[in-house]
Amino acid sequence: QVQLVEFGGGLVQAGGSLRLSCAASGRTFGNYAVTWFRQVPGKEREFVATISWGGGGTDYADSVKGRFTVSRDNAQNTVYLQMNSLKPEDTAVYYCAAAKVPGRTGSEYTYWGQGTQVTVSS
Repeated sequence: QVQLVEFGGGLVQAGGSLRLSCAASGRTFGNYAVTWFRQVPGKEREFVATISWGGGGTDYADSVKGRFTVSRDNAQNTVYLQMNSLKPEDTAVYYCAAAKVPGRTGSEYTYWGQGTQVTVSS
């Protein structure tokens, strides 16, 4: 069993930065890949970035590549999403999710956090 809680959302001006954290409970967290998704009300959930269980593998959506960086510290049971050069179109609720075998659709994930709001003003 893994429980996830996101931190770090907020309001930032375009061009600014935020770092989101996904804190996990559960002794087997290190066995799971973790993915960040985002969702705007009325729109479909969107894949943002994923990191493998060991941290050696990452994948990013084209829309955030070069601006966002995902990392993890298994000793601290935490995954991070560093978001730089933020744009108004990055505004969304950001969720982290954990799965043994990750994917981009979200259906692969058993464990989800409650989400954290990121708002980027122009």
